[in-house]
Amino acid sequence: MCDNGLIKTIHGHHSHLGWDNAIAPAAHVAPGTRLTFACNDSSGGHFTPTSDASAVADMPFDRINPVTGPIFVDGAEPGDILVVHIDDFTPSGFGWTANIPGFGLLADQFETPALALWHYDTHTMTPAAFGTHARVPLKPFAGTLGVAPAAPGTHSIVPPRRVGGNLDVRDIGAGSTLYLPVEVAGALFSIGDTHAAQGDGEVCGTALESAMDVSLRLDLIKQTPLAMPRFSTPGPVTRHLDGAGYEVFTGVGPDLMEGARQALSGAIEWLIKTRDMPAEQAYMLCSVCGDLRINEIVDMPNWVVSFYVPRIVFE
Repeated sequence: MCDNGLIKTIHGHHSHLGWDNAIAPAAHVAPGTRLTFACNDSSGGHFTPTSDASAVADMPFDRINPVTGPIFVDGAEPGDILVVHIDDFTPSGFGWTANIPGFGLLADQFETPALALWHYDTHTMTPAAFGTHARVPLKPFAGTLGVAPAAPGTHSIVPPRRVGGNLDVRDIGAGSTLYLPVEVAGALFSIGDTHAAQGDGEVCGTALESAMDVSLRLDLIKQTPLAMPRFSTPGPVTRHLDGAGYEVFTGVGPDLMEGARQALSGAIEWLIKTRDMPAEQAYMLCSVCGDLRINEIVDMPNWVVSFYVPRIVFE
């Protein structure tokens, strides 16, 4: 138990690899408790500063996306809302981005493993160098935040679901508040998959994956039905990228997924031609800082999806 106002630390060895309401809690806490979670990166520490692309093939896919927890919140019951107030992040300064064959929006076009290693200043959090190609503004957040589902057994950590999980929403960062529907007693909250930067869409399948500590506070809203997760932000969500404008590429047609692929392909082609970037590097850069957006979904039979490349990364 932890008294309100005190910070309880949940260490990284209290981690698990699937959602399961039978997992023993790492801690029991009262509503209002502040906690710090030591979160592993999505590879569970597989990649190091000396790794190269060969390590992508050796990645233990049965060990990906470990989450720290679960936390039993006293008084939480099915039908309640768990309120997650995110305070701040303490990044590690090291991260990675990979093209993993068979994974990502353009997996059929990018079949060769690729790996980019990142090193960034944890004090100034200045934009991080992406080789010699770009410098990406940082915005830490946790990609995976969720509570245990009511359905018995172990459920994959990879897809998002009604109770949260691998949402990969960049805007659930410091100062944001996430609301999750509770399905089991105690809620059983876990968090992980921390990122130092990501574009909306995480198009190659990975972001700037980076281990870090996350401080937050857990509260309850009693007996208030919530169909799906929702969140609030403390202010503008893209100002770290907006300063120099964007180059934008569209996809138009009756299928949103194909439109997204068209828009992303246009952005990659432009990066190759104008920035002299290898295709795999362009793909990974898009994943850590470019944004997919649905611009229009009412003028049937064709919809418009766009991919926004922020020019600030080249300044």
